[in-house]
Amino acid sequence: MTQPDTSSLMPRDARRREQVAVFSIDQYSFVISAASIQEIRSTDSLGGTVVDLDRPVLRKVRHIVERDARAYYVVSGYEHFHLPLSRPTTVLILRSAPVAVLVDRIEEMAEMRTLLALPQSFRGEERTWYRGLTVLDRKVLPVANPLGFLTAEELRQLEEQNPGLLQTAATTRRERERV
Repeated sequence: MTQPDTSSLMPRDARRREQVAVFSIDQYSFVISAASIQEIRSTDSLGGTVVDLDRPVLRKVRHIVERDARAYYVVSGYEHFHLPLSRPTTVLILRSAPVAVLVDRIEEMAEMRTLLALPQSFRGEERTWYRGLTVLDRKVLPVANPLGFLTAEELRQLEEQNPGLLQTAATTRRERERV
């Protein structure tokens, strides 16, 4: 009797896996794709130049930070998610948008195996905030949409009220480096 060829069998858990960062704001935990994060920094060691917005049009965005010849709108995580005031100590600099998100801390890096659709009870702006829900360590956690921190409309509003500010911040840094 011959044994079946097990090399062609699918692994027991063939679901797609995704590396994620688990972050917290106040007592609330969230998940975000690790691939969407360019850099994680402490607020103390962020470096670069911080520019206050002349005309803040969104409560959650009051500053721009310029780092490595790129400028990012700084989004307050607690303001974005409508959570109690917190003391952010960490900045998530996103890869796919000109956004840096202030969060309280990174809890861990993990592997997400399941992404569940949002329940229909999520009806408002939170449908933009989240990609779905996942389960990690027996806890159900929302999975943040990196493009949901600032929508295309919010980016347009920020640019209209502060024309050229992102480009100005990056240009100013390059000019300082030449001197």
